[in-house]
Amino acid sequence: MAECCYGMATLRVKVSGKQRRELDAIAGNARVAAGVVRRARVILLTAQGVAGKKIAEQLNVSAEAVSRIRRRFCNGAVKGLEEKAKAGRKDHAVPAAIEAQIVQLAMSPPPAGRSRWTTRLLGREVGLANSCISRILHRHELKPHLARTYKVSRDPKFVEKVEDVVGLYLDPPRNAIVLSLDEKTSIQALSRTQPPLPLRTGRSSRHTHDYKRHGVIDLYAALEIATGKVTHRLSESYTSKDFLTFMNKVARAYPDQSLHVVLDNSSSHSTPAVKEWLATHPRVTFHYTPTSASWLNQVEGFFGILGKQSLRQTDFPSKKALRQHIRAYLRDWNRHPTPFAWTKPAQAIIASRHRMLERISRTMH
Repeated sequence: MAECCYGMATLRVKVSGKQRRELDAIAGNARVAAGVVRRARVILLTAQGVAGKKIAEQLNVSAEAVSRIRRRFCNGAVKGLEEKAKAGRKDHAVPAAIEAQIVQLAMSPPPAGRSRWTTRLLGREVGLANSCISRILHRHELKPHLARTYKVSRDPKFVEKVEDVVGLYLDPPRNAIVLSLDEKTSIQALSRTQPPLPLRTGRSSRHTHDYKRHGVIDLYAALEIATGKVTHRLSESYTSKDFLTFMNKVARAYPDQSLHVVLDNSSSHSTPAVKEWLATHPRVTFHYTPTSASWLNQVEGFFGILGKQSLRQTDFPSKKALRQHIRAYLRDWNRHPTPFAWTKPAQAIIASRHRMLERISRTMH
């Protein structure tokens, strides 16, 4: 029990154990508004028997503010410390019917000649300022200015292939190696027309938008699912012959184990020569991802990291320099390999595809 003064009267503030826990949670939450946190601290200090004047000095508020906060707690408990609705004009609020009309318009086809709705177009349509439209769209989490790409696989064996590949990721066979294999084709050796400007305090690195091309190379990579180790080969092309040359390198890298190789449906992966090679290498089994589902191949994640960390901002005056750069990156990667943890079960992927097929089978407006 703690005593505190409010004006000329004496006010007793009692804080229960449950309320104390709630106040402690509020005071330690960085996401709660600063005013609410301050009010919670006032009540916690009051419960500890700290005088109002000391609380005011410690929290840098007035003694009157401390009294008001105590009164709010006495009248409304912890709930009474929350932010109150601000007073102000209400006659400028957008009617619910108009707001619903704006939402419906934003999700409908835009006017002729336009690719999308803008806040100004919507404002012109309903007679409101574009800033008001922006707030309404934000409130409903509508973003007409953003668009993402998608592609739903139409592979008739989609379910079978997903269950096969995801099964390898989540429950790999014993005494066997699972590899995720693909090609990153047409990696360009580019050099900027002027020297780049390096990173400085308050200023990002900069480079020219134009460049000179010095040719392209192709990267074959096989990611070991269990360890993240990458076996690779750089090539001038990506024919069936190049693919088999790489597969021979992979077989030599794992001479004694059975290999389960996840790869896509590229034409170079299923030629008669490849089928003959598989017949002479019975310890190697291919597992194909569904068409239009390259995201199911884990090595694509490695290619994304390679692009961001190694290729995107680097100048290469020749294909030789590009080769040396990629080899240096892969040497470092294999010294500290990072495996990827697949978490999504096959049935969740299959259900998600089914929902997408249902959506695109009907007109969406």
